[in-house]
Amino acid sequence: MSPERSGKPADLFHFSEDPTIRVFAPRPVRVGVDRGPERAWLNGPLVWAIDEAHSLLYFSPRDCPRIVIWPTERTSPEDRRRWFGDVTGRAVAYVEEAWAERIAAAAIERYRMPPETFEPTGEPGTWVSKSPVVPAAHDTIRDLPGAMAAHGLELRPLPRLTPLAPIWASTLHASGIRLRNAQDWVTPEGGPPRPIAGGFAG
Repeated sequence: MSPERSGKPADLFHFSEDPTIRVFAPRPVRVGVDRGPERAWLNGPLVWAIDEAHSLLYFSPRDCPRIVIWPTERTSPEDRRRWFGDVTGRAVAYVEEAWAERIAAAAIERYRMPPETFEPTGEPGTWVSKSPVVPAAHDTIRDLPGAMAAHGLELRPLPRLTPLAPIWASTLHASGIRLRNAQDWVTPEGGPPRPIAGGFAG
């Protein structure tokens, strides 16, 4: 059965700074998350992958703290004006100014993952495999700002990410990645929540 017929996306990817990976072995997540008893299995061991539509979350060095937002069908006009403004692309990536030069100079590896053993996590665009995975191919992305722009992602550096904590109380989708590396980061009350279910709007 083809990936499309099975409900799986045709393209799944794993991003890494290591260009020599031949086999991805299932591993537990580095920092466990309390997902509740029904979802505790997502702490691994697993191999993680992301679909094409959400791959823009990973056009950054691995340890770069970032908050990526986009409007969904349930986003209010007020929240869109406050957080998204005049953006013409699909999404915005907020990063600390200290990371801007590193993003411009970095390169990352994009591994194409065969979808057969992957299953959805219930979070937008994210898939996992409990079995080892041999990548089908891989390429090097040397212009990360260019890759972001090509995927409709606008990069916005800020001195700190902490003023963005209230965004999780908004009606936009917000993905926080490596926020433990952010300066003075304080987890917002009750969060950071799981992303709002749903894909890109518009």
